[in-house]
Amino acid sequence: MAVGDIIVGIDIGTSKVSTVVGEVNNFNQIEVICTTEYKCKGVKKTKIIDEEEIVLGISRTIKEAEESASLKINSAYVTIPGKYATIVQNSITKEVKDKYAGVSSKDVSSAIGQVKDIEIPEDKILIDIVPDKFILDNGQIVEDPVGSLSSTFTLKAQIILADRDYVKQLYSIFRKADIEIDGLVPVTLAERNLVFDTNELNDNVLLLDIGAGNTDIGVFEGSTFVYTNTIPLGGDNITNDIALVLNISVEEAERLKRQYGLALRSFIDNDNSIALNTYKGDTRNKTIKSSELIEIIEARIEEIFSLVNKDVASQGIKAKINNVILTGQGITNINKSDVAGKIILNIPVKIATGRLISTIHAGYRTAYALVRYVASKPFARTVSSSIDAKTERKLLGTIIERIKDFFYT
Repeated sequence: MAVGDIIVGIDIGTSKVSTVVGEVNNFNQIEVICTTEYKCKGVKKTKIIDEEEIVLGISRTIKEAEESASLKINSAYVTIPGKYATIVQNSITKEVKDKYAGVSSKDVSSAIGQVKDIEIPEDKILIDIVPDKFILDNGQIVEDPVGSLSSTFTLKAQIILADRDYVKQLYSIFRKADIEIDGLVPVTLAERNLVFDTNELNDNVLLLDIGAGNTDIGVFEGSTFVYTNTIPLGGDNITNDIALVLNISVEEAERLKRQYGLALRSFIDNDNSIALNTYKGDTRNKTIKSSELIEIIEARIEEIFSLVNKDVASQGIKAKINNVILTGQGITNINKSDVAGKIILNIPVKIATGRLISTIHAGYRTAYALVRYVASKPFARTVSSSIDAKTERKLLGTIIERIKDFFYT
């Protein structure tokens, strides 16, 4: 990245579209220019159900960002749910062109260009290359091999593929919003460097982002992105359960969830009485015990963690996970959710405590994490979104060209 680069990140969630515009400052850090959001119900159970609603959300947030930042935004990076992403591990050993001069940037660029040469199924499309480890001929592992005196080096990388139909649908939506897509990044890959602390970055960790309607799964073995998926359940399901079982409005159910949010009945201190203001039954003044409310919350949280447990176990990767990190507005405001997760997963669970996480409003956290991920992309030649420049509309098939342009030439 270069000082002055402006990066636009858009996160399309099940409850809103969030946009963050950031600029690389003189300290090579992201300085947030503006953040905007628009409530949007265009996604349900990981599926896009209302394209026009999402187009409206994108257009509104971009317009507000342009007015706030006095910029004309033509392109943006976008998150995708883990369900639509596939990770392929690949490696390549490269001979250094001039071993006496050391590994050059062109050597690295060539290796990155070659490591992506895998057989891609017809229903997938390449969206990202994640250079992971460089191993020199003496066995030393380095983050950046440029300048190292080595006759060969091995690059281990993750090749990120996405479902072609989903990408095609996204491109159609953004075309209607008159915004070009700079790149697509799985949610948990974007969030890793924001929500993990220093020790967790080097550990085998399961990241769970529990949002309004989806739970995104990301498994990392140190710096290696191993697995991602999405479970179509989140905080809104808890709210809807409360509304249905207690026969009250969704608005009151959400308020009660936030006010009495507790994941386990065993942690109840006082089983208080709660008056229901919007009860729809024959009795006008309906009262319940707080334990009845928490029982509903506990049942849905148990289901979410049980589905996560089943998913990672079926992939054969659960045994390698040392810690679980929770993030997302769907669950972090429910007390003892980490304890509930530990009971079901039988792995230590904690709420995310990354150094920067408390400084970013929860509503914009994923979009901001996306901007930071793009800005920190190793060996990138350019990462800036298109600002105040006329650009030709790119078609779906040219996303690979964007990836090529992303690295040294």
